[in-house]
Amino acid sequence: MLEVIVLEDEPVLRHELGEFLEEVGYTPLCVSSLQEFDRDFDASRHHLAVIDVGLPDGSGLDLIQRLRQAGQKLGIVVFSARQTSADRITGLGIGADHYLGKGCDLDELAATLAALVRRLGLQQQPGPGAPVRWMLEVGPRRLHIPGAPAVPLSQQDLMVLRCLMSQPGENISRRQIIEALGADFLDYDQRRLDTQMRRLRRRVEDVSGQTLPVKTLRNSGYCFYEPAEVLS
Repeated sequence: MLEVIVLEDEPVLRHELGEFLEEVGYTPLCVSSLQEFDRDFDASRHHLAVIDVGLPDGSGLDLIQRLRQAGQKLGIVVFSARQTSADRITGLGIGADHYLGKGCDLDELAATLAALVRRLGLQQQPGPGAPVRWMLEVGPRRLHIPGAPAVPLSQQDLMVLRCLMSQPGENISRRQIIEALGADFLDYDQRRLDTQMRRLRRRVEDVSGQTLPVKTLRNSGYCFYEPAEVLS
């Protein structure tokens, strides 16, 4: 898994960021100060960084400037409560790749990191002999994607994918999916299923950069067409 160094001084948020990044398939190293960052940062391992601006021992912006002056090519996302236009312009001007406000949805952070992974060519390829398959983990509600970050799922998305991925390569009818959702097929507005599938496709692409391998069977249902496994 790709390693991400996270510099955030607020303990609760630092813990939340670490847990979230682990959930979506990264290996986070969380530090709380510039001193800890300088001590623990390893350019050979850390190709991505999430950096706060206001820190107890200085400014994250000074750190970013120092990293760029040293020739470090890692992808840097500023994650800060300071989010005026002037703050963003300054951060991007000194070398941050992206500047996010702390009020943003963490899915936006995941999508931003995924974009950096693609731009920097950091996609991981499965090792020799490793199965190349999509895996659905039911307990934590995660979709594991070969060579990409995992995607956290809502309960409804999990139920739809479980129905499809339990029988990869098979045509699954709309009735089967709707009944798996616990709804009455005759009373269910099928446009809701179409909307859910569009949102699910977009979420997978935003977080992982991959296209969800589900084809639509006109007026019939859907088919998950890649090798897949469901882990309970």
